[in-house]
Amino acid sequence: MDQADQKDGNEFGALAISGSISDKAGVTTLMPSDLETPPVLETSEWKHLASSHRVEVEKITIPMRRRRSRREKHPVYDFLNTYYSFSLGRLEGWHPGVGVVLEDDPKHEFSPKYYRRENGVVSIDTSRLTDKGRERLEWILQLLKLTQSRPPNLACHGLHEWAMVYEGGDIRHRESAPLRLSQKEIDALVASRPICCSHFDAFRFFTPTAIPLNKLSPSLHSREEHEQPGCIHTNMDLYKWAYKSSPWISSDLLRETLFFAIEAREVDMRASPYDLTDYGYPPIPIETQEGRRQYEAEQLALYQKGLPLREKLIAALSSVLI
Repeated sequence: MDQADQKDGNEFGALAISGSISDKAGVTTLMPSDLETPPVLETSEWKHLASSHRVEVEKITIPMRRRRSRREKHPVYDFLNTYYSFSLGRLEGWHPGVGVVLEDDPKHEFSPKYYRRENGVVSIDTSRLTDKGRERLEWILQLLKLTQSRPPNLACHGLHEWAMVYEGGDIRHRESAPLRLSQKEIDALVASRPICCSHFDAFRFFTPTAIPLNKLSPSLHSREEHEQPGCIHTNMDLYKWAYKSSPWISSDLLRETLFFAIEAREVDMRASPYDLTDYGYPPIPIETQEGRRQYEAEQLALYQKGLPLREKLIAALSSVLI
């Protein structure tokens, strides 16, 4: 959140455009809904999966730790430990998810809070899901289903980041990236364009004078009424709902949502009023008609990629909550 130290730039790089790193690494994703009978993975097999998972996520977590040790900011990747709250250590850990049985290894720690060990095998045990935990997963599943059922809005043009600095508000990324336009130019654009932000966790950072310019009034408690699958923040949040569902869902699926969230975040920040060229990110100049068309194309691609990923998460949670 080290492009070999081009200000620790774009670790994800071109792979973000063409597909997830995990896909290109050939790491097997275990989806219990696709399996007629639970497989029993030998110790060597599941340890290989766990190791492969760690190798992939360390492409993100190791550079993040290095930057943190140097107290350096990054306008794209920092969202993984500011906007989101999942620790890097937990992200690097591996869980098979529901419906997969592992050959036990007595030396490996499996938390009895989630796992059942007996007769030389170990597996996630959904009977250990607490009432509070079940309620949380049911709410997540309902939100994902509602979001998936709605048509996308692809006309917001990423103006939420501009509304956050409207009329000299808090410049949230000033320590890592300068603004690429003057305050006057930013204010003029925000005042001249329709703003239709549907995501509460973006809207809540609007400056006080930008709030009434938004056509919607999303709140924490009305999230289920507003979330829609074209929203970049909604697609980024597939990662949040995945880690809040861990370890009940597989780490393979969690990893998919992680790299997808990074891909979405890159588009989000490229379309912002910040200048990220020192980090290797060309701007999407939404202040121009050409830039708005470019943003729409990027947003459409994310929407199309997010649909099957959200469906995977819905299927995985449905398997947990049977």
